Amino acid sequence: MFQGASAITLDAKGRMSIPAKHRDALMIQCEGRLTLTKHPDGCLLMYPRHVWEAKRDQIAAWPMSARGWQRILLGNAADVEMDSAGRILVAPELRDAVGLGREVVLSGMLTHFEIWDPVKRAENEQTTIEVGMPDTLSDFSF
Repeated sequence: MFQGASAITLDAKGRMSIPAKHRDALMIQCEGRLTLTKHPDGCLLMYPRHVWEAKRDQIAAWPMSARGWQRILLGNAADVEMDSAGRILVAPELRDAVGLGREVVLSGMLTHFEIWDPVKRAENEQTTIEVGMPDTLSDFSF
């Protein structure tokens, strides 16, 4: 299970080093084979390949009324592999699509990761806090 946030710097070629705390688990889980795609909230999703393949099959089975969402998620998916230094290449098209610069935040979401521009992530969190807890969480306690 992946959790926590890590500040990462992309190199000049757009490569991102996977933090050591996740690198070994990803090598064991999926031999470093990952899939990146766009998220509608303005970040990238990064899945271990086998997790993505199950998610991809779910998305492919959506009805025609969801065709636009299929295009966003499936049409932007890119398979990547960690290199011997534990880096992945984030394609320029994906970086541009969500406005990633040199500094990014990798956020563990249990089964997958989100890759955010730090400013966008902070804005997203602030908006979430301002909107308040949804009614579905009214029984949740910290």
